[in-house]
Amino acid sequence: MTMMSMIKKYKWTLILTGIVILSPILFGVLFWNQLPQEIPTHFSGAGNTPDGWSSRPVAVFGLPAFLLGMEWFCLLVTAIDPKKKNISDKMIRIILWIIPVISVVVAVCIYGTVFGKKFDIGMQMNVLVGIVFIVLGNYLPKVKQNHSIGLRFPWTLNDSDNWNRTHRFGAWVFIVAGIAMCINGYFKSTAALGVIITVTITVPVLYSYILYRKEQN
Repeated sequence: MTMMSMIKKYKWTLILTGIVILSPILFGVLFWNQLPQEIPTHFSGAGNTPDGWSSRPVAVFGLPAFLLGMEWFCLLVTAIDPKKKNISDKMIRIILWIIPVISVVVAVCIYGTVFGKKFDIGMQMNVLVGIVFIVLGNYLPKVKQNHSIGLRFPWTLNDSDNWNRTHRFGAWVFIVAGIAMCINGYFKSTAALGVIITVTITVPVLYSYILYRKEQN
């Protein structure tokens, strides 16, 4: 399936997700004169104190445009995957909807902060990422071998049994990590978040490699 054929197949998903991703631009344009020249676009580890700012044009137009570019990059990576036939339609649509959700949540946090609304951004982002991990964990065991989506290590890509076992194991790792992130939303611990992400990345790699070494022996 070429890039053009994928665009045709997921046309309505791409149209809807594109509208959602770019929707914050409309809000920014409507309230353009009420926005400051510098808009907070990055927040401290606790999530409630701005520690990074962007110009008004970059915040209003640049950020949604960047996220839209990321959406199309994900589609491109999938389109050039030689094993893309193994990726289910449901998984592709889930991946395509992750960035639109992030775009809306980020916009609500940014514009809410500008207009003096109190948002517990640290909690919201922890819970959002946690939910994404839980959803992905739920679908990991159903992902067949491919080069775009899943736990793509040399050992999983070269051995279908290693791929399947690693994804079944990794599913539980992602789900537990997602629950831990949601809980951490109430504590907003940067250290805990770092540990959770590190464990989520390293444990499936080690498990997959151990399976590979056992097979080699």
